[in-house]
Amino acid sequence: MPTFVAPADPLYTFLHALPKVELHCHLLGTVRRDTFTHLVRRAGAAISDAEIEAFYTRGEKPVGVLRVLRALDAELIRNPDDLHRLTYEYLQDAAAHQVRYAEFFWNPTGTAQQSGLAYPQALGGIVRAIADAEADFGITGRLIAAIDREAPPAAATEMVEWVLAHRRDEVIGIGIDYREVDHPPEWFAPAYALARRGGLKTTAHAGEFGMPWNNVRTAIDVLQVDRIDHGYTVLDNPALVRECADRGIVFTVVPTNSYYLRTLAPERWALDHPIRHMPAAGLRIHPNTDDPTLHHVNPTQAWAMMVRDFGFGAADLRSFLVNGLDAAWIDDGTRRAWLAQWLAAFDQQLAQTSAFSAAPL
Repeated sequence: MPTFVAPADPLYTFLHALPKVELHCHLLGTVRRDTFTHLVRRAGAAISDAEIEAFYTRGEKPVGVLRVLRALDAELIRNPDDLHRLTYEYLQDAAAHQVRYAEFFWNPTGTAQQSGLAYPQALGGIVRAIADAEADFGITGRLIAAIDREAPPAAATEMVEWVLAHRRDEVIGIGIDYREVDHPPEWFAPAYALARRGGLKTTAHAGEFGMPWNNVRTAIDVLQVDRIDHGYTVLDNPALVRECADRGIVFTVVPTNSYYLRTLAPERWALDHPIRHMPAAGLRIHPNTDDPTLHHVNPTQAWAMMVRDFGFGAADLRSFLVNGLDAAWIDDGTRRAWLAQWLAAFDQQLAQTSAFSAAPL
């Protein structure tokens, strides 16, 4: 089971202080418990205190995350100020862990269809929160408009049309999420083609939930994504692994991924998890929180799991930092400046810590 490091641990201190990017996080999965409770009570929703407790309890086999996300759209989010609150609180929480730059997912289709908020109206609340958080906490937030793969493919194309018709600098690309099972990536090729023609960056959840490696292949070859979210089953195809390694494709991985916590034996989880084996195969990875409040994780703990659970050392972490900046959708000047500054900070803090005295470098 995951190892959560105490704040007094030198490893936690070292990792907490590091400047970070976050590239794989879902806005609705960041909802604080008190915020979720407030929204439930305001709506008079049929969600009991016991159910809320279950949502925020990370058991051995986590359940209920997707239900929380759907409940937010279907019953709880009712105005742009609600999205402002969610976004502002997420960026505040991320900034507290030295996340300087965050690209996060939001599903406009679910919000429009279930919450009744048109894309421009909903986007206004999020963009306003991005500006407020940058002013208050110094964190830069950027939005990835996520295709709801459980909706019809035509809804994905419609969503991209919304993004292109209401262009904002804060919306930099598209992704695809929700259940990959029975919703293959090729269904959404027209939406991705439209996004690329419109100058948007692209990523996709693929190879999650144990879905086959050919979903990763489709995301790369057909959707032509810039990076891959999850992608774990790529390891099942050595030829594809070599191709991804040669192309330098970055995989945004999630140490707390629910699928492997449910399907791997507890005593084998950390040993057999694909994350442990991806770098050895030549793949570039970067750790992220995914649904942090529902997974009971924060950016510091996600990075700590890479050491305590998956056995990576300081040199590996340094490479993950580089991978994150290389994969981030930022301009090259900012990338070069941050690489120089952040690697210098990493090296300086590493020289001053005992965190790796018992761990491989």
